Amino acid sequence: MADERTRPARNETPLERADRNFSELLQELRVTQTGVQILFAFLLTLAFTPRFPDLDSVQRATYVTTLLLAVLAATLFTAPAALHRSLFQQNAKPAIVQVSSRLATAGLIVLMPAFTGSVLLVVDVTLGRTAGIVAGAGTLLVCLILWGVLPKLVGRSSDRDRDGTPTSAPAAGESPVRSPADRLS
Repeated sequence: MADERTRPARNETPLERADRNFSELLQELRVTQTGVQILFAFLLTLAFTPRFPDLDSVQRATYVTTLLLAVLAATLFTAPAALHRSLFQQNAKPAIVQVSSRLATAGLIVLMPAFTGSVLLVVDVTLGRTAGIVAGAGTLLVCLILWGVLPKLVGRSSDRDRDGTPTSAPAAGESPVRSPADRLS
């Protein structure tokens, strides 16, 4: 993260930046946690539906794998709260923000195949295996584009100012922890 570039437009201390970045991260986690909780609840209820015993071995493997991925994603997205609670008032906010950001990124990476598997399973059961594979692949592709490619494109465009020159790297002593909002300031 130290090689990320940002425009030095905010007049804040490293601790103020860490507080702001943690607050922004928590807002992001509120959105993702809700989606993961809904997905997880949906997957949990599937095992108790009348049609579940009719699933073939591939569908059952997809179900179990997707359920476990959803659990892992939920765990990764809630870990920042546990980390913060464990290190509360120990002057560790910059480290908490950095680790929490990595946990959230890992959660998004795990969430991609969880979304893919859930779409694959539902479409496989309702329309057939081929349609399920196509829908699952499409879901994965959309996630990769929106969560991977798009941020890189936006980051590249924000790395250049109006004259087309790259922005400077963080100043000495400045926190390397950055949020997407830092690029907008």
